[in-house]
Amino acid sequence: MSQNINQHMNLTDTLILVTLSILWGGSFFFIEILVDHLPPLTIVTFRVGLAAIALWVMVWALKLSLPATKQQWASLFVIGLLNNALPFCLIVWGQTQISSGLASIFNATTPFFTVLVAGVVLTDERITKGKLTGVIIGLLGTIILIGPEALNGLTGSMLGQLAVIGAALSYACAAAYSRRFKKTGLSPLIIATGQVSMATLILLPLVLIVDRPWVDFTMPFQAIWAILGLAFFSTVIAYILYFRLIASAGATNAALVTFLIPISAILLGVTFLNETFSALQAAGMSLIGLGLLVMDGRIFRRFRTK
Repeated sequence: MSQNINQHMNLTDTLILVTLSILWGGSFFFIEILVDHLPPLTIVTFRVGLAAIALWVMVWALKLSLPATKQQWASLFVIGLLNNALPFCLIVWGQTQISSGLASIFNATTPFFTVLVAGVVLTDERITKGKLTGVIIGLLGTIILIGPEALNGLTGSMLGQLAVIGAALSYACAAAYSRRFKKTGLSPLIIATGQVSMATLILLPLVLIVDRPWVDFTMPFQAIWAILGLAFFSTVIAYILYFRLIASAGATNAALVTFLIPISAILLGVTFLNETFSALQAAGMSLIGLGLLVMDGRIFRRFRTK
């Protein structure tokens, strides 16, 4: 991970952070609309394909240098699989079974899995007591959310929850793997463009074989604007803002978006999709949020220094 640039975020950084949480929280909102009209693979292929086109236009306009070695392209293929193709498909399929708000809460477990994966595969990433405590608290919150469904066996809802948790694990593996890009000298925009392009190449043959979009394909206006919102707002613009925030405020501050995404997704779902937010979901989300706070550690360090 990148080192912090500033310990404290200025007003612009804070506004970018909030905007980013709305854009990424909005992805769950857009997906919830789309799953009523399109199959999961088609949704994800549209998302990464349209995003790739837009990002390549930017790369061409800025005259950025492209990856020059097979190893760099191979790394982009792996990160495209782990950070885009696989988790996007799992989340979209999961949302055919569970609400957008609940999916966003399970997605917030990504930092817990990142700590565990990094602690195992990266020699310079130690699992400290604070991180381990945060992980345990967060996973307890996850267990609370899954608990009632587990009593009913492998229901559709249970499988949907496990799918989104699988996506969080995939994101964690991508985060650990992406450390190798520090030595490549590739710009963040090239990495983003390369990974969504590789994800498109992975998914295109699958969508043609599995979904066969030429058979009875219809896309109502509601689905058109949702797929455009998912591709351009929740992917292209979100990537640009995310890398801008990392450059300005550092990776640790940028990671705070994890706290805000479920709030945005839940508010959008309750307001526009008539979703409900139960006390059990509130309890699980609170524990996950507490786990993230403990793992982050900054608030507790401030109390100790006063």
